[in-house]
Amino acid sequence: MTECQGDGAPSPMELFESVTAQGEKVRSLKSAKAEKAEVDAAVQSLLKLKMDFKRLTGLDYKAGSPPPENCTAANDENGSAEGTDEDMVDPWTVSTSNAKGVDYDKLIVRFGSSKIDKELIDRIEKVAGQKPHRFLRRGIFFSHRDMHQVLDAVEKNKSFYLYTGRGPSSEAMHVGHLIPFIFTKWLQEVFDIPLVVQLTDDEKYLWKDLSLEECHRFAVENAKDIIACGFDVNKTFIFSDLDYMGASPSFYRNVVKVQKHVTFNQVKGIFGFGDSDCIGKISFPAIQAAPSFSSSFPEIFGGRKDVQCLIPCAIDQDPYFRMTRDVAPRIGYSKPALLHSTFFPALQGAQTKMSASDANSSIFLTDTPNQIKNKINKYAFSGGKDTVEEHRKFGGNADVDVSYMYLTFFLEDDEELEKIRQDYTSGAMLTGELKKVLIKTLQTMIAEHQERRKHVTEETVRQFMTPRPLNFSL
Repeated sequence: MTECQGDGAPSPMELFESVTAQGEKVRSLKSAKAEKAEVDAAVQSLLKLKMDFKRLTGLDYKAGSPPPENCTAANDENGSAEGTDEDMVDPWTVSTSNAKGVDYDKLIVRFGSSKIDKELIDRIEKVAGQKPHRFLRRGIFFSHRDMHQVLDAVEKNKSFYLYTGRGPSSEAMHVGHLIPFIFTKWLQEVFDIPLVVQLTDDEKYLWKDLSLEECHRFAVENAKDIIACGFDVNKTFIFSDLDYMGASPSFYRNVVKVQKHVTFNQVKGIFGFGDSDCIGKISFPAIQAAPSFSSSFPEIFGGRKDVQCLIPCAIDQDPYFRMTRDVAPRIGYSKPALLHSTFFPALQGAQTKMSASDANSSIFLTDTPNQIKNKINKYAFSGGKDTVEEHRKFGGNADVDVSYMYLTFFLEDDEELEKIRQDYTSGAMLTGELKKVLIKTLQTMIAEHQERRKHVTEETVRQFMTPRPLNFSL
């Protein structure tokens, strides 16, 4: 063991303060809608500072928790602390230095969730009576909390409900936003259960430089895309926080219950809020927690407090629900169960997730066939070699190739996907040929989505967003 502070090196407290200040800078840049390149550079600096902090102290940086005095770090034989490679994952930022993307096995350990293993997938297949969704077969949904408990309830003929959401920060959604909805639709169909979809227009008003009117309009537009995924209007309730909070006393009561049982220090520790963040941000996590409790929707569940909730979401949303699961027993409710998905990578590579704020990193649901083709050909990161000759000889790297990654999400046929992987890694398939397969796949999928969306009228939206009883059996 060695002392944290060395000659000429920053002290643990100095590094802690540097990390905190850099975190504030990242949040300020995002709030000011700075250029993506500037934000990404600030995020990379933050990642490096966090790695330096862990190398020096042996501790993970935690906002609001400065290192103890005279802390020591366990060093390896080269004199550096273990675990210096840290992915940055929170509800607002996803970043890694690894071209393959986030290390999800490490993230499971860090977040304390459980891996979706073959035993669980086999059990889902048995209980559902259907072949597991491709997202399960391919590890796209890879982590869970209490899914076995949900299946236990189903086997005892008890129902549950689904809760997922969308933060409407733009009028157009991108293909990455579809992932939780594609999977949630499958869950709704195979288990014949109700679904609530929260549109957090209030959150986007608090975090983005947008007016309330813009955020609410984006919520309605995003609802049309969600409806176009094919959800059953008789089993689905979509709501805007700006509308529903003021119209549902039961929902607001649950928000207040959560707020009373979470301290400011806890919120700072979980979410990294600082002194310059508005109080709306500090109180918002309770609003995202409330749909986890069936009593928040008396029109649907008739006041019942004991209906199990299952939340399919990307794992960057897990901090909200770790907080929710901690609070639930203290306010008399069951803990929600979760299914976590991986991130949908940006066109430029898996170091970051696709972002609606960068048109060149995303394929939008409004893109034309020609825009899709041009974006993929121009921006999609390739795992191929520099020349055709080298590629034919050595093959490509499917693990870092964005076009192949996207096909794992959207190509249904497992055998076809495996053949593409083998052909690409052997050199039989070139990068241009792989991109051509993806272009056709996305052009078809998005064209079909756009056709369905044309039939979503204002009346259809009103039906989905009106609080009402849903058709299901508890």
